[in-house]
Amino acid sequence: MRVLGIDPGYAIVGWGAVDYTGNRFAPAAFGAVTTEAGQPFEERLLAVHRGVRQVMESCRPEALAIEQLFYQHNQTTVIGVAEARGVILLAAAEAGVPVFEYTPMQVKQAVTGYGKAVKKQVQEMTRVLLHLEKVPKPDDTADALAMAIAHCHCSRSRLAGQPPR
Repeated sequence: MRVLGIDPGYAIVGWGAVDYTGNRFAPAAFGAVTTEAGQPFEERLLAVHRGVRQVMESCRPEALAIEQLFYQHNQTTVIGVAEARGVILLAAAEAGVPVFEYTPMQVKQAVTGYGKAVKKQVQEMTRVLLHLEKVPKPDDTADALAMAIAHCHCSRSRLAGQPPR
């Protein structure tokens, strides 16, 4: 199974495609879609949509795992991330890729075995599971790979018993 994990944003969208076969992980590809801070916001959203569509076309995932959005402290930021997340979900729908959502705690639990793990622990375990020499940068890319790993760990029960989002 190939899963595309996405860490949504509008400045940086981390992405990571992971192949999962027989309880073994292999990184297929990973990177980030970035936008320029000075661009009008609608152009940034268009760039995110185009970039994610391009990633989906090249990686051909069977599922997309994305973080559920939570209200944080900065209302302006959360609205922008929600809008970027919307164009990511649109790209998945256009590509016919089912979407599965996970909370940060679910990702931490699936990757490290501890739902309150710190970011560095999740990143290091992601590196180990994917047999990478170092933690991918930017952090958004490592987070996206962790999201894909989480879906792989959860996919048997999620795919068998629940429809995607």
